[in-house]
Amino acid sequence: MQQQQFEKMKNGKGFIAALDQSGGSTPKALAAYGISEDAYSNKDEMFDLVHEMRTRIITSPAFDSNYILGAILFEKTMDRKIEGMYTGDYLAEKKGIVPFLKVDKGLAEEANGVQLMKPITDLDETLKRANERHIFGTKMRSVIKEANAEGIKAVVDQQFDVGKQIIATGLVPIIEPEVDINSPEKEKCEQMLKVEILKHLNNLTKDEFVMLKLTIPTVPNLYKELIDYPNVVRVVALSGGYSRDEANAKLKENDGLIASFSRALSQDLNVSQTDEEFNQALQQAVKSIYEASI
Repeated sequence: MQQQQFEKMKNGKGFIAALDQSGGSTPKALAAYGISEDAYSNKDEMFDLVHEMRTRIITSPAFDSNYILGAILFEKTMDRKIEGMYTGDYLAEKKGIVPFLKVDKGLAEEANGVQLMKPITDLDETLKRANERHIFGTKMRSVIKEANAEGIKAVVDQQFDVGKQIIATGLVPIIEPEVDINSPEKEKCEQMLKVEILKHLNNLTKDEFVMLKLTIPTVPNLYKELIDYPNVVRVVALSGGYSRDEANAKLKENDGLIASFSRALSQDLNVSQTDEEFNQALQQAVKSIYEASI
């Protein structure tokens, strides 16, 4: 674990940019950026286009370490280069931004009101490569839709089981049990989730650190106890389908919770914008999310 990056994540001012749309969500991300599915004929072309989009974001002067602490990458982005450097190295060395890697393989079918992660069959190999690529931490997502005790326990158990494997390789896992913002039991799910997370945090040794990525809670400051927990480097919030303005307003109600937005960060960006228009739109987004995070 790089101590300097650890200190930045623990105490720095700013937020985490989520640039980790994977195979399933890439067409949607490209469409939002103004590139329709008929612009590419296979997955390789699609991933080339999304790497161009991410390169444009990361190299923009608006993508600035004064506002952005870290960035979460998709596996293919980690293995590609920006201006001749691997993406993680470019972020860390050129931008002063801490690189993270999304390691999950997507969601399993819903059972007990939740979606667990699909098995991550090549996790050891991925973590080895992440270390070689100078990645600081990882991210993995599950989804909770109902206040089902068995389901929520299973989600948190799985997240921390995988998290322990990640910690053992010297990386810091971002544990992301997302509560669906449209769940009619959202508040109850969040109360139950907090209890399960605390059980696992209480079992960590003093040298085991995690980050948490959670849906902005219905009750402001519900997660303050998690934010203040010694083993928790940072608690970050996902935008979860809220518009940027909505997500920012909700975030501001929670002390110490910072953003890790994906769609809400890039919603105003378009492939047809001039560099000046693009940089201006990104700067507006970055500054508004930063203000909400501090």
